[in-house]
Amino acid sequence: MRPLSRPVLTTLAACLAGCLAATVQPAAHAADVPTVHPEVETPALFDDAAGGNANGDDPAIWVHPGRPGRSLVIATAKEGGLYAYDLKGAQVQHIPAPAAPGEDDEPGRFNNADIVYGFGGRDLAVVSDRGRDQIRFYAVDASLAAAGRAPLTDVTDPAAPFVFNTTQEQVNDAETAYGLAAWKDSTGTYVLVSQRHRTTVALLKLKAAADGKIGYDKVRQISLPASFTLPGGTTWSPCLEPDELPQVEGMVVDVERDVLYAAQETVGIWKMRADLTGTPVLMDKVRGYGVPGTYDAETEECTFGEDPGFGGENLTADAEGLTIYYRRDGKGYLLASSQGDSTFSVYRREGSNAHLGRFRVGADDGIDAAEHSDGAMVLNVPLGEDFDEGILVVHDGANLPADGDRENTNFKFVEWDDVADLHDLAVDTRGWNPRR
Repeated sequence: MRPLSRPVLTTLAACLAGCLAATVQPAAHAADVPTVHPEVETPALFDDAAGGNANGDDPAIWVHPGRPGRSLVIATAKEGGLYAYDLKGAQVQHIPAPAAPGEDDEPGRFNNADIVYGFGGRDLAVVSDRGRDQIRFYAVDASLAAAGRAPLTDVTDPAAPFVFNTTQEQVNDAETAYGLAAWKDSTGTYVLVSQRHRTTVALLKLKAAADGKIGYDKVRQISLPASFTLPGGTTWSPCLEPDELPQVEGMVVDVERDVLYAAQETVGIWKMRADLTGTPVLMDKVRGYGVPGTYDAETEECTFGEDPGFGGENLTADAEGLTIYYRRDGKGYLLASSQGDSTFSVYRREGSNAHLGRFRVGADDGIDAAEHSDGAMVLNVPLGEDFDEGILVVHDGANLPADGDRENTNFKFVEWDDVADLHDLAVDTRGWNPRR
Protein backbone atom coordinates (compact mmCIF):
# COMPACT_ATOMS: atom_id res chain seq x y z
CA MET A 1 0.00 0.00 0.00
CA ARG A 2 1.37 3.41 -0.93
CA PRO A 3 1.06 6.46 1.36
CA LEU A 4 -2.54 7.51 1.94
CA SER A 5 -1.74 11.21 1.59
CA ARG A 6 -0.81 11.17 -2.10
CA PRO A 7 -3.20 12.73 -4.61
CA VAL A 8 -5.50 10.44 -6.50
CA LEU A 9 -7.06 10.60 -9.95
CA THR A 10 -9.78 8.00 -10.34
CA THR A 11 -13.41 7.98 -11.33
CA LEU A 12 -14.22 7.68 -7.63
CA ALA A 13 -12.08 10.65 -6.60
CA ALA A 14 -14.88 12.28 -4.65
CA CYS A 15 -15.05 9.45 -2.13
CA LEU A 16 -11.50 8.13 -2.28
CA ALA A 17 -9.42 11.31 -2.37
CA GLY A 18 -6.51 11.13 0.04
CA CYS A 19 -7.10 7.46 0.75
CA LEU A 20 -5.41 5.74 -2.18
CA ALA A 21 -2.29 6.33 -4.22
CA ALA A 22 -2.14 8.35 -7.39
CA THR A 23 -1.39 5.18 -9.31
CA VAL A 24 -4.74 3.51 -8.70
CA GLN A 25 -6.72 2.92 -11.86
CA PRO A 26 -10.43 3.78 -12.12
CA ALA A 27 -12.60 1.63 -9.86
CA ALA A 28 -15.75 -0.17 -10.91
CA HIS A 29 -19.06 0.52 -9.20
CA ALA A 30 -19.51 -1.83 -6.23
CA ALA A 31 -22.71 -0.62 -4.54
CA ASP A 32 -24.47 -3.93 -5.18
CA VAL A 33 -21.84 -6.03 -3.39
CA PRO A 34 -23.33 -7.89 -0.37
CA THR A 35 -22.27 -6.84 3.11
CA VAL A 36 -21.20 -8.53 6.33
CA HIS A 37 -20.87 -6.71 9.62
CA PRO A 38 -18.04 -6.72 12.17
CA GLU A 39 -18.66 -8.05 15.66
CA VAL A 40 -15.60 -6.45 17.24
CA GLU A 41 -13.13 -3.68 16.50
CA THR A 42 -9.83 -2.69 18.07
CA PRO A 43 -9.02 0.76 19.47
CA ALA A 44 -8.14 3.53 17.04
CA LEU A 45 -4.53 3.93 15.96
CA PHE A 46 -3.33 7.42 14.99
CA ASP A 47 -0.43 8.09 12.67
CA ASP A 48 0.95 11.20 14.34
CA ALA A 49 3.29 12.07 17.19
CA ALA A 50 0.49 11.97 19.77
CA GLY A 51 -0.50 8.49 18.57
CA GLY A 52 3.03 7.15 18.43
CA ASN A 53 2.98 7.20 14.61
CA ALA A 54 0.84 4.07 14.68
CA ASN A 55 -0.67 3.16 11.30
CA GLY A 56 -2.44 -0.21 11.24
CA ASP A 57 -1.58 -2.52 8.37
CA ASP A 58 -1.62 -6.32 8.63
CA PRO A 59 -3.15 -8.76 11.16
CA ALA A 60 -2.11 -12.31 12.03
CA ILE A 61 -4.12 -14.69 14.24
CA TRP A 62 -2.33 -16.86 16.81
CA VAL A 63 -4.34 -19.87 18.05
CA HIS A 64 -3.88 -20.76 21.72
CA PRO A 65 -2.95 -24.47 22.05
CA GLY A 66 -5.39 -25.26 24.86
CA ARG A 67 -7.74 -22.32 25.29
CA PRO A 68 -8.94 -21.11 21.87
CA GLY A 69 -10.85 -18.24 23.47
CA ARG A 70 -7.50 -16.84 24.59
CA SER A 71 -6.16 -16.67 21.06
CA LEU A 72 -4.68 -13.38 19.89
CA VAL A 73 -4.70 -11.05 16.93
CA ILE A 74 -1.15 -9.75 16.44
CA ALA A 75 -1.04 -6.76 14.12
CA THR A 76 1.49 -4.37 12.65
CA ALA A 77 1.26 -0.60 12.91
CA LYS A 78 4.28 0.53 10.86
CA GLU A 79 6.42 2.97 12.87
CA GLY A 80 4.05 2.32 15.79
CA GLY A 81 5.34 -1.25 16.06
CA LEU A 82 3.40 -4.37 16.99
CA TYR A 83 0.08 -4.74 18.83
CA ALA A 84 -1.53 -7.82 20.38
CA TYR A 85 -5.30 -7.88 20.91
CA ASP A 86 -7.62 -10.38 22.56
CA LEU A 87 -10.77 -11.62 20.84
CA LYS A 88 -12.79 -8.78 22.39
CA GLY A 89 -10.54 -6.33 20.55
CA ALA A 90 -8.82 -5.10 23.72
CA GLN A 91 -5.11 -4.33 23.58
CA VAL A 92 -3.00 -6.88 25.46
CA GLN A 93 0.47 -5.69 24.51
CA HIS A 94 2.29 -3.05 22.48
CA ILE A 95 5.89 -3.42 21.30
CA PRO A 96 7.46 -0.32 19.74
CA ALA A 97 9.40 -0.69 16.52
CA PRO A 98 13.20 -0.48 16.92
CA ALA A 99 14.80 2.92 17.01
CA ALA A 100 16.92 4.17 14.13
CA PRO A 101 20.50 2.90 14.34
CA GLY A 102 21.86 6.38 13.61
CA GLU A 103 20.67 9.97 13.71
CA ASP A 104 20.10 10.14 9.96
CA ASP A 105 18.86 6.55 9.54
CA GLU A 106 15.38 5.11 9.17
CA PRO A 107 13.65 3.80 12.32
CA GLY A 108 11.90 0.45 12.45
CA ARG A 109 8.59 0.26 10.57
CA PHE A 110 6.59 -2.97 10.89
CA ASN A 111 4.69 -3.80 7.73
CA ASN A 112 3.31 -7.37 7.59
CA ALA A 113 2.97 -10.25 10.05
CA ASP A 114 2.41 -14.00 10.09
CA ILE A 115 2.55 -16.89 12.58
CA VAL A 116 4.93 -19.88 12.76
CA TYR A 117 3.98 -22.74 15.09
CA GLY A 118 6.48 -24.97 16.84
CA PHE A 119 9.82 -23.65 15.59
CA GLY A 120 12.31 -25.06 18.08
CA GLY A 121 9.40 -25.71 20.42
CA ARG A 122 8.07 -22.14 20.30
CA ASP A 123 5.36 -20.29 18.44
CA LEU A 124 6.58 -17.16 16.69
CA ALA A 125 5.02 -13.98 15.40
CA VAL A 126 7.09 -13.09 12.32
CA VAL A 127 7.23 -9.46 11.19
CA SER A 128 8.73 -7.59 8.23
CA ASP A 129 10.55 -4.46 9.36
CA ARG A 130 10.53 -2.26 6.29
CA GLY A 131 12.34 0.56 8.07
CA ARG A 132 15.34 -1.62 8.92
CA ASP A 133 15.09 -4.14 6.01
CA GLN A 134 14.96 -7.09 8.40
CA ILE A 135 12.66 -9.84 9.60
CA ARG A 136 11.90 -9.86 13.34
CA PHE A 137 10.65 -12.69 15.53
CA TYR A 138 8.55 -12.62 18.70
CA ALA A 139 7.99 -15.74 20.80
CA VAL A 140 4.41 -16.19 22.02
CA ASP A 141 4.03 -17.46 25.60
CA ALA A 142 0.76 -19.42 25.84
CA SER A 143 0.62 -19.29 29.64
CA LEU A 144 0.88 -15.50 29.64
CA ALA A 145 -1.73 -15.26 26.89
CA ALA A 146 -4.09 -17.45 28.91
CA ALA A 147 -3.68 -15.10 31.86
CA GLY A 148 -4.36 -12.04 29.73
CA ARG A 149 -0.79 -10.79 30.21
CA ALA A 150 1.73 -9.54 27.66
CA PRO A 151 2.80 -12.73 25.80
CA LEU A 152 5.33 -11.54 23.20
CA THR A 153 9.12 -11.53 23.64
CA ASP A 154 11.60 -10.38 21.01
CA VAL A 155 13.82 -13.32 20.02
CA THR A 156 15.39 -11.78 16.89
CA ASP A 157 19.06 -12.54 16.35
CA PRO A 158 20.92 -9.21 16.75
CA ALA A 159 23.06 -10.30 13.79
CA ALA A 160 20.05 -10.77 11.48
CA PRO A 161 21.14 -9.41 8.07
CA PHE A 162 19.40 -7.00 5.77
CA VAL A 163 17.02 -8.84 3.46
CA PHE A 164 17.56 -6.91 0.21
CA ASN A 165 20.35 -4.41 0.88
CA THR A 166 24.00 -4.51 1.88
CA THR A 167 24.53 -1.08 3.50
CA GLN A 168 22.56 1.20 5.81
CA GLU A 169 22.70 3.90 3.14
CA GLN A 170 20.80 1.59 0.78
CA VAL A 171 18.30 0.75 3.51
CA ASN A 172 17.59 4.45 3.97
CA ASP A 173 16.40 4.57 0.35
CA ALA A 174 13.44 2.43 1.53
CA GLU A 175 13.59 -0.38 -1.04
CA THR A 176 13.26 -2.81 1.82
CA ALA A 177 11.41 -5.84 3.26
CA TYR A 178 7.68 -5.31 2.72
CA GLY A 179 5.11 -8.10 2.32
CA LEU A 180 5.56 -11.37 4.22
CA ALA A 181 4.21 -14.93 4.39
CA ALA A 182 5.48 -17.82 6.54
CA TRP A 183 5.63 -21.40 5.35
CA LYS A 184 7.22 -24.72 6.33
CA ASP A 185 7.68 -28.16 4.83
CA SER A 186 9.84 -31.22 5.49
CA THR A 187 13.00 -29.25 4.64
CA GLY A 188 12.54 -26.42 7.12
CA THR A 189 10.65 -23.26 8.05
CA TYR A 190 10.63 -20.35 5.62
CA VAL A 191 9.53 -16.77 5.21
CA LEU A 192 8.72 -15.25 1.82
CA VAL A 193 9.39 -11.51 1.68
CA SER A 194 8.66 -8.93 -1.01
CA GLN A 195 10.64 -5.75 -1.64
CA ARG A 196 9.11 -2.29 -1.48
CA HIS A 197 9.02 -0.40 -4.82
CA ARG A 198 10.55 -3.40 -6.63
CA THR A 199 9.07 -6.60 -8.07
CA THR A 200 11.40 -8.86 -6.07
CA VAL A 201 10.27 -11.71 -3.80
CA ALA A 202 12.85 -13.54 -1.63
CA LEU A 203 12.77 -16.90 0.17
CA LEU A 204 14.43 -16.95 3.60
CA LYS A 205 15.07 -20.04 5.73
CA LEU A 206 14.80 -19.66 9.50
CA LYS A 207 17.68 -20.82 11.68
CA ALA A 208 18.32 -21.05 15.40
CA ALA A 209 21.04 -18.70 16.61
CA ALA A 210 22.79 -18.31 19.96
CA ASP A 211 20.90 -17.85 23.23
CA GLY A 212 17.56 -18.92 21.77
CA LYS A 213 17.50 -16.17 19.16
CA ILE A 214 16.14 -16.67 15.62
CA GLY A 215 17.85 -15.65 12.39
CA TYR A 216 17.59 -16.49 8.69
CA ASP A 217 19.52 -17.15 5.51
CA LYS A 218 18.41 -16.17 2.03
CA VAL A 219 17.78 -19.18 -0.22
CA ARG A 220 16.88 -17.43 -3.47
CA GLN A 221 14.91 -14.56 -4.92
CA ILE A 222 13.00 -13.84 -8.11
CA SER A 223 11.68 -10.74 -9.86
CA LEU A 224 8.16 -10.62 -11.24
CA PRO A 225 7.49 -8.68 -14.45
CA ALA A 226 7.32 -4.89 -14.41
CA SER A 227 5.86 -4.59 -17.92
CA PHE A 228 3.41 -6.73 -19.85
CA THR A 229 2.64 -7.51 -23.48
CA LEU A 230 -1.00 -6.83 -24.30
CA PRO A 231 -3.09 -8.43 -27.04
CA GLY A 232 -1.99 -6.81 -30.26
CA GLY A 233 1.64 -6.67 -29.17
CA THR A 234 1.78 -3.35 -27.32
CA THR A 235 3.65 -3.15 -23.99
CA TRP A 236 2.04 -1.81 -20.83
CA SER A 237 3.40 -0.88 -17.42
CA PRO A 238 1.34 0.42 -14.48
CA CYS A 239 1.53 4.18 -14.02
CA LEU A 240 3.85 4.79 -11.07
CA GLU A 241 6.38 7.36 -9.93
CA PRO A 242 9.49 7.25 -12.13
CA ASP A 243 11.66 5.45 -9.55
CA GLU A 244 9.05 2.79 -8.66
CA LEU A 245 8.20 -0.64 -10.06
CA PRO A 246 4.90 -2.46 -9.39
CA GLN A 247 5.47 -3.92 -5.93
CA VAL A 248 4.04 -6.98 -4.17
CA GLU A 249 2.66 -6.75 -0.65
CA GLY A 250 -0.15 -9.20 0.16
CA MET A 251 1.08 -12.80 0.15
CA VAL A 252 -0.11 -16.14 1.47
CA VAL A 253 1.11 -19.72 1.07
CA ASP A 254 -1.24 -22.67 0.64
CA VAL A 255 0.73 -24.80 3.09
CA GLU A 256 -0.80 -28.09 1.94
CA ARG A 257 0.09 -27.46 -1.70
CA ASP A 258 3.31 -25.44 -1.28
CA VAL A 259 1.79 -22.72 -3.50
CA LEU A 260 2.40 -19.01 -3.05
CA TYR A 261 -0.20 -16.41 -3.98
CA ALA A 262 1.29 -12.90 -4.30
CA ALA A 263 -0.65 -9.69 -4.93
CA GLN A 264 1.24 -7.32 -7.20
CA GLU A 265 -0.74 -4.26 -6.24
CA THR A 266 -1.38 -2.57 -9.58
CA VAL A 267 -1.26 -5.76 -11.67
CA GLY A 268 -3.11 -8.67 -10.04
CA ILE A 269 -2.57 -11.96 -8.17
CA TRP A 270 0.28 -14.31 -9.07
CA LYS A 271 0.31 -18.04 -8.35
CA MET A 272 3.63 -19.88 -8.11
CA ARG A 273 5.61 -22.51 -6.25
CA ALA A 274 6.35 -21.43 -2.70
CA ASP A 275 10.04 -22.29 -3.12
CA LEU A 276 10.18 -19.74 -5.97
CA THR A 277 11.09 -22.29 -8.61
CA GLY A 278 9.04 -22.77 -11.75
CA THR A 279 7.10 -20.15 -13.68
CA PRO A 280 4.65 -17.75 -11.97
CA VAL A 281 1.15 -17.53 -13.48
CA LEU A 282 -1.01 -14.39 -13.30
CA MET A 283 -4.17 -15.87 -11.78
CA ASP A 284 -6.32 -12.71 -11.89
CA LYS A 285 -5.81 -9.12 -13.01
CA VAL A 286 -6.93 -5.82 -11.56
CA ARG A 287 -9.57 -3.92 -13.53
CA GLY A 288 -7.06 -1.30 -14.59
CA TYR A 289 -4.65 -3.80 -16.13
CA GLY A 290 -3.62 -2.44 -19.51
CA VAL A 291 -5.05 1.05 -19.00
CA PRO A 292 -2.50 3.58 -20.28
CA GLY A 293 -1.42 6.22 -17.80
CA THR A 294 0.97 9.17 -17.74
CA TYR A 295 2.55 10.41 -14.52
CA ASP A 296 2.71 14.18 -14.03
CA ALA A 297 5.57 15.10 -11.70
CA GLU A 298 4.11 18.55 -10.96
CA THR A 299 0.73 17.28 -9.76
CA GLU A 300 2.02 13.87 -8.60
CA GLU A 301 -0.99 12.35 -10.36
CA CYS A 302 -1.57 9.85 -13.11
CA THR A 303 -3.78 10.77 -16.03
CA PHE A 304 -5.38 7.66 -17.49
CA GLY A 305 -6.42 6.98 -21.05
CA GLU A 306 -9.22 4.85 -22.43
CA ASP A 307 -9.63 1.37 -20.94
CA PRO A 308 -8.81 -1.19 -23.67
CA GLY A 309 -10.68 -3.90 -21.77
CA PHE A 310 -7.80 -6.22 -20.90
CA GLY A 311 -8.28 -6.12 -17.11
CA GLY A 312 -10.08 -8.44 -14.74
CA GLU A 313 -13.51 -8.04 -13.17
CA ASN A 314 -12.89 -8.83 -9.50
CA LEU A 315 -10.14 -6.55 -8.17
CA THR A 316 -9.72 -2.78 -8.16
CA ALA A 317 -6.13 -1.69 -7.54
CA ASP A 318 -4.51 -1.95 -5.21
CA ALA A 319 -4.79 -5.74 -4.90
CA GLU A 320 -3.81 -6.21 -1.28
CA GLY A 321 -4.19 -8.68 1.60
CA LEU A 322 -4.45 -12.40 0.75
CA THR A 323 -5.57 -15.15 3.12
CA ILE A 324 -6.78 -18.77 2.83
CA TYR A 325 -9.75 -20.47 4.45
CA TYR A 326 -8.88 -24.17 4.63
CA ARG A 327 -11.38 -27.01 4.35
CA ARG A 328 -10.87 -30.76 4.39
CA ASP A 329 -9.93 -32.70 1.24
CA GLY A 330 -7.89 -29.82 -0.17
CA LYS A 331 -10.88 -27.53 -0.55
CA GLY A 332 -11.31 -23.99 0.68
CA TYR A 333 -11.20 -20.35 -0.36
CA LEU A 334 -8.64 -17.69 -1.21
CA LEU A 335 -9.72 -14.22 -0.08
CA ALA A 336 -8.24 -11.03 -1.55
CA SER A 337 -8.63 -7.41 -0.51
CA SER A 338 -9.69 -5.18 -3.42
CA GLN A 339 -8.51 -1.97 -1.83
CA GLY A 340 -9.62 0.40 -4.58
CA ASP A 341 -13.32 -0.29 -4.02
CA SER A 342 -13.15 -1.53 -0.39
CA THR A 343 -14.40 -5.03 -1.20
CA PHE A 344 -13.07 -8.57 -0.80
CA SER A 345 -13.04 -11.21 -3.53
CA VAL A 346 -13.47 -14.93 -2.85
CA TYR A 347 -11.86 -17.59 -5.07
CA ARG A 348 -11.85 -21.36 -4.86
CA ARG A 349 -8.66 -22.64 -3.28
CA GLU A 350 -8.63 -25.74 -5.46
CA GLY A 351 -8.39 -26.15 -9.22
CA SER A 352 -8.15 -23.03 -11.36
CA ASN A 353 -9.25 -20.72 -8.51
CA ALA A 354 -12.70 -19.90 -9.88
CA HIS A 355 -14.08 -16.60 -8.59
CA LEU A 356 -17.09 -17.13 -6.30
CA GLY A 357 -18.15 -13.61 -5.39
CA ARG A 358 -17.37 -10.39 -3.55
CA PHE A 359 -18.38 -8.83 -0.25
CA ARG A 360 -17.70 -5.77 1.83
CA VAL A 361 -17.42 -5.29 5.59
CA GLY A 362 -20.06 -2.69 6.42
CA ALA A 363 -21.04 -0.61 9.43
CA ASP A 364 -23.33 -2.05 12.10
CA ASP A 365 -24.25 -1.55 15.75
CA GLY A 366 -21.83 1.29 16.39
CA ILE A 367 -18.88 -0.19 14.48
CA ASP A 368 -17.96 1.51 11.22
CA ALA A 369 -17.19 -0.18 7.90
CA ALA A 370 -13.77 -1.43 6.83
CA GLU A 371 -12.48 0.85 4.07
CA HIS A 372 -9.35 0.68 1.90
CA SER A 373 -8.31 -2.53 3.63
CA ASP A 374 -4.70 -3.63 3.48
CA GLY A 375 -4.09 -6.90 5.36
CA ALA A 376 -6.53 -9.64 6.33
CA MET A 377 -6.46 -13.11 7.88
CA VAL A 378 -9.12 -15.81 8.11
CA LEU A 379 -9.23 -18.98 10.23
CA ASN A 380 -11.70 -21.85 10.15
CA VAL A 381 -11.05 -23.09 13.70
CA PRO A 382 -13.43 -22.19 16.55
CA LEU A 383 -12.06 -19.42 18.74
CA GLY A 384 -14.18 -19.35 21.88
CA GLU A 385 -17.86 -18.47 22.14
CA ASP A 386 -17.72 -15.27 20.10
CA PHE A 387 -16.12 -16.85 17.02
CA ASP A 388 -17.11 -20.49 17.36
CA GLU A 389 -17.43 -20.93 13.56
CA GLY A 390 -14.23 -19.19 12.55
CA ILE A 391 -13.04 -15.61 12.19
CA LEU A 392 -11.99 -13.07 9.58
CA VAL A 393 -9.87 -10.11 10.73
CA VAL A 394 -9.43 -7.17 8.35
CA HIS A 395 -7.56 -3.89 8.45
CA ASP A 396 -9.62 -0.69 8.27
CA GLY A 397 -7.71 2.10 6.58
CA ALA A 398 -10.26 4.82 7.39
CA ASN A 399 -11.57 4.16 10.89
CA LEU A 400 -14.43 6.23 12.31
CA PRO A 401 -15.31 8.34 14.13
CA ALA A 402 -12.79 10.76 12.71
CA ASP A 403 -10.63 12.90 14.97
CA GLY A 404 -10.06 15.97 12.86
CA ASP A 405 -7.62 15.21 10.05
CA ARG A 406 -5.64 12.60 12.02
CA GLU A 407 -5.03 9.41 10.02
CA ASN A 408 -7.09 6.82 11.88
CA THR A 409 -6.88 3.04 11.40
CA ASN A 410 -7.80 -0.14 13.26
CA PHE A 411 -8.90 -3.78 12.77
CA LYS A 412 -12.37 -5.33 12.44
CA PHE A 413 -13.26 -8.91 13.51
CA VAL A 414 -15.97 -10.70 11.49
CA GLU A 415 -17.66 -14.07 12.12
CA TRP A 416 -16.80 -16.44 9.26
CA ASP A 417 -20.29 -17.93 9.07
CA ASP A 418 -21.63 -14.46 8.21
CA VAL A 419 -19.29 -14.37 5.21
CA ALA A 420 -20.20 -17.94 4.28
CA ASP A 421 -23.91 -17.11 4.22
CA LEU A 422 -23.43 -14.47 1.53
CA HIS A 423 -22.16 -16.83 -1.19
CA ASP A 424 -23.19 -20.29 0.06
CA LEU A 425 -19.65 -21.02 1.27
CA ALA A 426 -18.81 -23.82 3.67
CA VAL A 427 -18.24 -23.63 7.41
CA ASP A 428 -15.71 -26.35 8.20
CA THR A 429 -14.33 -25.97 11.71
CA ARG A 430 -12.69 -29.43 11.80
CA GLY A 431 -11.17 -29.69 8.33
CA TRP A 432 -7.84 -28.07 9.20
CA ASN A 433 -5.88 -26.70 12.13
CA PRO A 434 -2.75 -24.51 11.81
CA ARG A 435 -1.10 -26.36 14.69
CA ARG A 436 -1.13 -29.75 12.92
